[in-house]
Amino acid sequence: MAKIAFLGLGVMGYPMAGHLATAGHTVTVYNRTHSKAKRWNSEFKGSNAESPYKAVTDVDFVMSCVGNDNDLLDITIGEHGAFSNMKKGALFIDHTTVSAQVTEKLHKKSQEFGIGFIDAPISGGQAGAENGVLSIMCGGNESDYKLAEPILEVYSKICRRIGDTGAGQKTKMCNQIAIAGLVQGLSEALHFAEKAGLDGSAVIEVISQGAAGSWQMSNRYETMLNDEFEHGFAVDWMRKDLKICLDAGDSNGASLPVTSLVDQFYKDIQKMGGGRWDTSSLFKRLRAIDELN
Repeated sequence: MAKIAFLGLGVMGYPMAGHLATAGHTVTVYNRTHSKAKRWNSEFKGSNAESPYKAVTDVDFVMSCVGNDNDLLDITIGEHGAFSNMKKGALFIDHTTVSAQVTEKLHKKSQEFGIGFIDAPISGGQAGAENGVLSIMCGGNESDYKLAEPILEVYSKICRRIGDTGAGQKTKMCNQIAIAGLVQGLSEALHFAEKAGLDGSAVIEVISQGAAGSWQMSNRYETMLNDEFEHGFAVDWMRKDLKICLDAGDSNGASLPVTSLVDQFYKDIQKMGGGRWDTSSLFKRLRAIDELN
């Protein structure tokens, strides 16, 4: 069993850290809102620390799952950051979805401190984290990944090294690009069904078993039809991710017209007050346009 620090106890990090503790690892947690760390410690066997710096004392692995580039920079190389107090040879594994530039910067910084670094963004949503069946896409050197893999398997359905540093983040960009188009397509299909006077549930029951089927279709169509969007991955976070994708596309020459369009649709939803709604609220946007017409 390993000594692990887990930094960031949001809707994903909280259950992920719990899986590690339940598996028998010695886990110290840190969260910016200390009350959440204390609540985690009352639910799982472990301990909590007042800062990332203190959380990582003498641990073998440090896992992070925070909000954005700035949050990650703060907990790693900020005033009370983890890197300066990690022991030589320890491994930092980042689950945050961030830009490839920040990942590259932290990889270089980790080498200065004599520690390993793996970028390991995740997909599967809150349910995947709670059930321990996340998809984890990793970037980093092979020896570091082999050390990380047994730890990551605790809460993953599939965990794979895609390539060197940054490959995990770039794969997560592919994931978000694909989801953007899928959710818009599903929203348009349900919207068309409603306008055509069809039973949306019956339509999905049939087409989900054919070539149109997807995770989004199977897991989101009912809540979409019921106008329920207070769950899942928030629009604000999706726009953050899509900006990363679009910036990377501008940099590497990838053409992302659908992604760019769907990003603007999510901007419309934010203007509707839906920044915290689930990403499937693209359907709600179409209904709102109907009402205006």
